[in-house]
Amino acid sequence: MKKFFQELKADLQFRGAGPGQKLSESPRERAPKEKSKAADLPKPRQGPTNEAQMAAAAALARLEQKPKPRAPTSQDAIRNQVKKELMNEAAASEKEEPLDQQNSLPAVEEDPATLSVSGIYFICPLTGASVRKDKKEAHLREAIQQHASQDPVGASIMEIHTLNRDREKVKLGVETIAKYLDNIHLHPEEEKYQKIKLQNKVFQERVLPLEGADKFFQAVGFEKTTLNVPGQEDQEDFYVLKAEAFEKLDDLMEHKKKLLSSEPVRAQLDRQLRVFKPSPRASHFELPSDFFNLSTEELIRERRLRAEAVEKSSMLRTKAMREKEEQREMKKYNYTLLRVRFPDGYILQGTFFAREPVSVLYQFVQEALQVDWLPFELLAPGAQKLTDKNVAFNECGLVPSALLTFMADEEIMADIIEQIGGCVLKPDLLSDVQILS
Repeated sequence: MKKFFQELKADLQFRGAGPGQKLSESPRERAPKEKSKAADLPKPRQGPTNEAQMAAAAALARLEQKPKPRAPTSQDAIRNQVKKELMNEAAASEKEEPLDQQNSLPAVEEDPATLSVSGIYFICPLTGASVRKDKKEAHLREAIQQHASQDPVGASIMEIHTLNRDREKVKLGVETIAKYLDNIHLHPEEEKYQKIKLQNKVFQERVLPLEGADKFFQAVGFEKTTLNVPGQEDQEDFYVLKAEAFEKLDDLMEHKKKLLSSEPVRAQLDRQLRVFKPSPRASHFELPSDFFNLSTEELIRERRLRAEAVEKSSMLRTKAMREKEEQREMKKYNYTLLRVRFPDGYILQGTFFAREPVSVLYQFVQEALQVDWLPFELLAPGAQKLTDKNVAFNECGLVPSALLTFMADEEIMADIIEQIGGCVLKPDLLSDVQILS
């Protein structure tokens, strides 16, 4: 056993002694082998140079400044989809008629037989005629011109206040004309105040642009003429007060007062009151394009609002914010068609401005009753009581159409029906009752 351990120990020492050598080899022949063995050993790692350290620091700074990519969310997908739809819409609109040549949305073929109302109509206060909305301005202009044969001064005042839309310019021009007339009345002995120079800067800026101003001056006694101007060769145009008008200065002052106190001639919205027999289609509405057509300015506004919706789609909104947005959507409508259903099923219908208060509807219903003192309430869709009569239709969701319910005390209603022997609506309205198609 002892011999075995000695042999094992010698074998281990022999293996650890390294490569052997021949007795015949010289030291020079052994050197390359030792050198190659040293070359096989790993070289010690050297530290980075100063230049490398500076480059690494600059790269690290750039990486820290660069924002880290954010994982896409569902809100990003919504925003991208809306942007894509807006781009498609803009591309399609370029192929259509230019926006500044559009007066309304493209016309849609309508079947008059299926419409709940034929359109929006206005009643002219001068003629009493009911005309469509798009014919209103032309009809008013023609009615004023016809009135000129009876009252030229009054007609010219109507033109000034009605046919000029900029109310500030009308106010300034009217005040300037009144000043001319005051000067004549306060200084009757001075001839210079009886002439108005048309090339005068104030007259050119304030009076001349007003439609109807020329007719007013001629109607109150001025005549347009060309006169010499001292110190210059060329003649200029003047309004000169006629002698007969100068003798009636009191009339001139009355014309001035009327000019200052007058208001524009406004056509009244035709309610187009209708009464229908009981029908299961009472809540079904087919509205004409008059209720939805938008002007050029409104189209521009709608496109801007749709662009803003892209940003709103990516943010969380509170209940108050959503309600405010819904109210703004309701304000897009200018008109609304309302129906009131009575306990016996009869339906009263009328057209209203979307911004009129609920009190107007209460008055409309009350005037249609045989007993105008009957107390009643109106319920909006969803059985909501319209208690605040000052709120506008578009603010309480009654646009562009709605069916309301007439509610009154049952005992009072029963007594009234027993006395009048039928429906609470006026007989002349029931004589023209119609059927909802």
